[in-house]
Amino acid sequence: MRAGILPALALLAGCVSFSQDGGFSSVQKAATERGVDGAKWIRAADEADSVAARVRELLAAPLSADDAVRIALLNNPGLQARYAELGIAEADLVQASRWSGPTLSYARLRRGDEIERERSLFLDILGLVSIPLSTKAQGQRFEAAKRRAAEDTLRLALDTRKAWYGAVAAQQAEQYLQDVKEAAEASAELARRMAEVGNWPRLTQAREQAFYADATAQLARARQMQVAARERLTRLMGLWGDQAAGYRLPERLPEPPAAVKESVELEAQALRQRLDVQAARREAASLAASLDLTKVTRYVNLIDVGALRNTETGLEEQRGWELELRIPIFDFGGARVARAEHQYMQAVNRATDAAVRARSEVREAYGAYRTAYDLTRHYRDEIVPLRKRISEEMLLRYNGMLSSVFELLADVRETVASVNAYVEAQRDFWQAEADLQMALTTGTPGQAASFVKAAISAAPAAGGH
Repeated sequence: MRAGILPALALLAGCVSFSQDGGFSSVQKAATERGVDGAKWIRAADEADSVAARVRELLAAPLSADDAVRIALLNNPGLQARYAELGIAEADLVQASRWSGPTLSYARLRRGDEIERERSLFLDILGLVSIPLSTKAQGQRFEAAKRRAAEDTLRLALDTRKAWYGAVAAQQAEQYLQDVKEAAEASAELARRMAEVGNWPRLTQAREQAFYADATAQLARARQMQVAARERLTRLMGLWGDQAAGYRLPERLPEPPAAVKESVELEAQALRQRLDVQAARREAASLAASLDLTKVTRYVNLIDVGALRNTETGLEEQRGWELELRIPIFDFGGARVARAEHQYMQAVNRATDAAVRARSEVREAYGAYRTAYDLTRHYRDEIVPLRKRISEEMLLRYNGMLSSVFELLADVRETVASVNAYVEAQRDFWQAEADLQMALTTGTPGQAASFVKAAISAAPAAGGH
């Protein structure tokens, strides 16, 4: 019977083993369900080599928004560091499922010629019995780590997409402002020459020179904005060295879609998909399990049972058993239970707050998305065609000697400014669409992470023209 005690105890412990992928398949599934595919957790040298080859392949052609996202999901070192938290959480789960095992004790006492030996074997019964509750709590933390990794994956994808739109728009803006500068330079030079021969007032010549100086300053700002936007995209994709300097972007932003998304049931969709809402609910469940564990160990926090064997010189061997029960006379666990109850209610209110925020952020993001779409179409269908007709008419008047070269150059500047405004409206629309997707899937940056961190800490032993 004694021989079967330890196997029975080991069976009761019910140890959890490590999974093959460390829980990453759940992260991939959550990201794929929300429209983001291609994430990879690199854990071996051959996988790193394969990723490096894939990145070089994607960078060989002008970089699209989708390819930029693929590179970021494969190559961003910060995301890979966050994936490592999955392994840490799983290790904690496996450790929580393991029983500490028996404790062996040996003592040797001597009194004159007499020698006494005491041997003890203690079994942590309370630790064994509480394994299911501890495993459940750590399992919920592991699930929260999966959701946090999925949130980081989605957020990186959306941030990279926004950065790509910003970089392409900044590149276009720089080119258009270069055209404005060249037109202003030609106008200023012509005004200077005509003023020198007395055919142009000095005041008008000074105005043309001032406009040229202002265009030069705006071009310098646009170039710096282009560098900043490109570097943000470079950081998100995890590029450095020659790859950071050598990748190419398209010359223009894509046109907006023919139809806009409708707001029907977007709030309900956010409550189903948003990872911060799910993390808040998981936190509440985890703290509920921790509350049960606290109540179980309220009065008794140590129960040890042991087998004893004593030998003493000249005396018959002693055998028996010992039960050690620690009862806290001055602390009956009331404070610990009250703390756990308050933490649980705090988690419930956080979950409610997450739902309220989700609905509000979706409404706000959709309003910005719809406004940006309408503004983009207004520029595309009204302002830009109108400026084009004005330019054509101005060119006809110039050819018919009904307008001066200065009027023609001024019209060129205004046309370029209108086109530049349309480019900015396109950029704002695509970034607003990414913000709407973020509101539907991840929410406010860092919110889900704060929920997970709170759960882990609370549970008992995550420019202008």
